[in-house]
Amino acid sequence: MNIENPIGDGTKKENPVPFSPNHRFLEPEKAVKTITDMAIWEKSEAYMEYTGFIATLNEAIKGKPLSVDCKVSPNLIKMMDMLNKIDKLIDDCPPVEQPQRFGNTAFREWLTQVKSNTTIYLQEALDQNLHLTIPEIKAYLEESFGNATRIDYGTGHEMSFIMFLCCLYKIGCLVPEDNVATVFMLFNKYLNIARKLQKTYRMEPAGSHGVWSLDDYQFVPFIWGSSQLVDHPRIYPPAKFLEDEIVEKFSDEYMFLSCIKYIKEVKTGPFAEHSNQLWSISAVGSWSKINQGLIKMYKKEVLSKFPAIQHVLFGSLLPIRRFQMHH
Repeated sequence: MNIENPIGDGTKKENPVPFSPNHRFLEPEKAVKTITDMAIWEKSEAYMEYTGFIATLNEAIKGKPLSVDCKVSPNLIKMMDMLNKIDKLIDDCPPVEQPQRFGNTAFREWLTQVKSNTTIYLQEALDQNLHLTIPEIKAYLEESFGNATRIDYGTGHEMSFIMFLCCLYKIGCLVPEDNVATVFMLFNKYLNIARKLQKTYRMEPAGSHGVWSLDDYQFVPFIWGSSQLVDHPRIYPPAKFLEDEIVEKFSDEYMFLSCIKYIKEVKTGPFAEHSNQLWSISAVGSWSKINQGLIKMYKKEVLSKFPAIQHVLFGSLLPIRRFQMHH
C-alpha cells in the first residue's frame, strides 16, 4: 500500500472530481406534487440514474455470498465508519416508558442527534474537495431512517439511502470497483441499522399494503438478495428459502435469507398468511426469474406509486429534468 507524502506537507494531490468547477450543488427538494407529476418522474434523469444504479449493483453481486473477497477502498471504509457512528447513537437513545405500544418517541431524539451530526460525519468521511457536496447529499442520508412525526419506516426511506449511495458515485467518492462492497458492506450495514430502529423504537411500517406487499419495511434487499442466489446449488429450487434449516444456515451469507429470517422473528402465524407474496414467489422455478420479476414488481409497486414518490428529493445529482438519450 503506497501512501503518498505521509508527512502531510500539503502537496498530496486529491483525486480529480467528476463535476465541473462551476457545478452548483443544491439542497434537494420534493418535485412530485400531484399524481400528474408521476409521468415527469418516470421520464426523469433521476429515475434513469436510480433504476440503472440498482441494475448495475444487481449485476455486480450476482451469485456472490456476503463474505466474498472484494475490494474495499479507503473511501468506503470511511463511509462504513460513519454508519457505525449512526448505529452507536441508537444505544445512546434508549426507548422511553410510554403508554402506546408502537412508535416510541425516543426515535425522535435519535433522529435529531443524527441530523445534528451528519455534516460533521460527512466532513470526516469525504475528501476535502468533496465537502461542497454535503448540503446536497446529506439530505438523502437524513431521510433514510424513518419519519420523525409518524415514527414509521418504509420503502421510501430505503430508497433515500440508495439515492445517497448513488450520489456517492456521482461525486466520485465511490467508483465501479466499489460495487460489491457498496452492497455487501454499506447497504447491508444500513439494513441492520434499519432493523435495529424498527425493533428498538417499535416503528410502524410506512404505507404498508398488508399481506399483499412483499415486506412491511424493505424491498431492495430482496432484489439484490435474489441476485446473490442465482445458480446457487444448495438453495435450489427457490422454494428451499421457506425451510427453517436453510434460513438458519445461510442467512449470514445471503440478504434474501436474512430478510426471511427477520420476518420469521417479528411475525407470528403461518408464513403463507402473513407473507403471501413471498410465499407465492417460492413457487417460481429459478432465482434469475425471481430476480427479474422483483425488479419489475419494484418499478410497478414502489416506483410508480405516488404516496412513495411524493417524498423523493431531487437536486443537481439526481435531477427531475427529462432524461435525454445521448447519441
